[in-house]
Amino acid sequence: MARNIVSIALLFISTALLQAETIKIVVWDEQQPSQKEAYDNFLGNEIASYLGKQDGLSARSVNLTSPEQGIADNVLDSCDVLIWWGHIRQSEITPEQGRTIVQRIKNGQLSLIALHSAHWATPFVEAMKDRTLSNALIKFNKLPSEELDIKYVDPPFRYFAPDRDDALTPRYYPRKFPNGRTELVIHWPNCCFPAYRNDGKPSTLFTIQREHPIAKGIPAKFQLPSTEMYDEPFHVPEPDEVIFEERWPTGEWFRSGMLWNIGAGKVFYFRPGHETFPVYKQDMALKIVENAVRFLAIKK
Repeated sequence: MARNIVSIALLFISTALLQAETIKIVVWDEQQPSQKEAYDNFLGNEIASYLGKQDGLSARSVNLTSPEQGIADNVLDSCDVLIWWGHIRQSEITPEQGRTIVQRIKNGQLSLIALHSAHWATPFVEAMKDRTLSNALIKFNKLPSEELDIKYVDPPFRYFAPDRDDALTPRYYPRKFPNGRTELVIHWPNCCFPAYRNDGKPSTLFTIQREHPIAKGIPAKFQLPSTEMYDEPFHVPEPDEVIFEERWPTGEWFRSGMLWNIGAGKVFYFRPGHETFPVYKQDMALKIVENAVRFLAIKK
C-alpha cells in the first residue's frame, strides 16, 4: 500500500515537472484566404503543428475569429512565446490591445516573434514604439524632467511604405524654447521599408551570428526557393542583435533576423515569407522559428 502511494506521488511530481518545463506557444494568424495557395490548413496551423511535434513544446493556433480575437487574457496567461502573422487586417488589433501585450513582454510574462508582414502587426509596432521611447529617455536622461515636454510624431501615413529618401525613423531630438522649457521630439518608427516585391524569386540567408542559440543547427548560408523581397532600410530601432541577413541576386538585402530586449522580455523579427509561398514548409525556416521559441522562452 505504501509503495503504491509513493509511486502515485512520484507520478504526480514527474507530471508537474514535465508541465513546468513545457514551453507554451500561441501562434496568432489572420488566416486570410490567399494562404490556401500554399497552405491547405492555413499558415498559423502549419507552424503550430510543426512546433507541437517537437520535444518540450506545446502549441496552439488562434485567429481573428477566436474569442476576443485570439488574445484573451486566459490565452496570453498560458503563453510563453507569442508568434504573430499579420498582413492585410493589422488595424483590427487596436493600439490599446497591442500595448497590453507589450506590457506582458516588459514584465517577462511572454516574448514575441513577428513573422514577415507582421512588421506592421500592432503588438510589434507598439513594442518598437516602447523601445524607441526607452532609447530616447536614456539618451537624454540629463534633461531636467520638470522642464521637459515630450512631443510624439506619427508617420505621415499609416500602413504606407516610406520613400527611399525619407528621413529614417525612429529619431528623436531636443528643442530648447525661450521660456526655458525643452521639448523632446520623438518620431515614432514607421516599421516598414522603401521597397518590396512579391515575385517569389529565391533569396539567400547568411547566418552572421553562428554561435547564437537561434542559429543552432543552421548553416552559414542557405537558400529559400521562393519568397517575397523586402529591401533596407527598415524603419525600426537599432536591434540588440542581428542574427541573419538576407540577399537577392538583384542586389537587395535585409536584416532578416533581428532581436530586441523589451524590458524583461524579447522580440524577434524573422523576415522570410509571403502567405502565397510555402516558406514555412521549409526545414530551415521552421527550425529557426523553433530555435527562437526555445531561446525567447528562457526566463532570466
